[in-house]
Amino acid sequence: MQANKPIIGITMGDAAGVGPEIILKSFEHDAVHETSRSFVIGDAAILERAKTFTGSAKGIRRITHVSEAKFEKGVIDCLDLNLLSDDLPIGKVSPEAGNAAFQYLAKAISLANAKEIDAICTAPLNKEALQKGGHMYPGHTEILAELTGTKDYSMMLSAPDLKVIHVTTHVGIIDAVNMINPERVFYVIQLAHDTLSKAGIEKPKIAVCGINPHAGENGLFGYGEEEEKIIPAVEKAVAQGIDVQGPLPADTLFFRARRGDFDIVVAMYHDQGHAPIKVLGLESGVNITVGLPIIRTSVDHGTAFDIAGTGIADEKSLVEALRQAVELAPKS
Repeated sequence: MQANKPIIGITMGDAAGVGPEIILKSFEHDAVHETSRSFVIGDAAILERAKTFTGSAKGIRRITHVSEAKFEKGVIDCLDLNLLSDDLPIGKVSPEAGNAAFQYLAKAISLANAKEIDAICTAPLNKEALQKGGHMYPGHTEILAELTGTKDYSMMLSAPDLKVIHVTTHVGIIDAVNMINPERVFYVIQLAHDTLSKAGIEKPKIAVCGINPHAGENGLFGYGEEEEKIIPAVEKAVAQGIDVQGPLPADTLFFRARRGDFDIVVAMYHDQGHAPIKVLGLESGVNITVGLPIIRTSVDHGTAFDIAGTGIADEKSLVEALRQAVELAPKS
């Protein structure tokens, strides 16, 4: 039944990029309609234009409120903010498109905060256009954090058979090791537990990577980082009833998680967590911001200005991001 499917708001992102066309292509996949009530937050005129180079035969229904959406298979509902003209230059940095991308996301956050939608799925925006449009943020995550009043969060990457959440991300390896501490590790373990619990996994099985080869092998490698930075956090989480193990050797842990031994892996630094996801295929990985009071998933690629408007952009990452949004959306 339609009423049992989560309502997903898809933000168009930077309309000069590939966002409009991958959105249109995504709605060609039956699974999107069968598993969710998805609609677009953007500019209907831009979607109409994108039909000319994607070959989509979908109708575009302009709506002014989520309640007007009908979620019919042959029609894409678009909450039309009407911010751009349909002759917006394609494949070029545009302050107008940057501002519009911000406004689409702000509208989606407002709807999610009001519980009118169950999750947000974002097409890519362009950092330069965003800032030229008057919004001085590095990207989606910082906007989401500010507009939801979130001070701490983490990046989760998800593929069909593997989920990874990070203790540190975009810092050098030496800085990452210095930044890891029991408080942060515990917080990320708790985030992983809470996120998967809300998604309907009754008692998520969590595994925590070590920092050193073989998780230090009882002090053989490193300088006691596992004992100082990780073990106290794991012990605290176990004491609170969380099903967590670690620190475990990262070289075999991701294989075990993909096999089904664990529901999610806590990675200590960027490449430790990203590499296993990327090797499964760039089109499979989805970027999820956890720690927010709302669910947000995103494609794991940029605006691709170089191919925008050609109709060749691959929609698989967006389809997977929508699947993950459905999977993570609150079940009660």
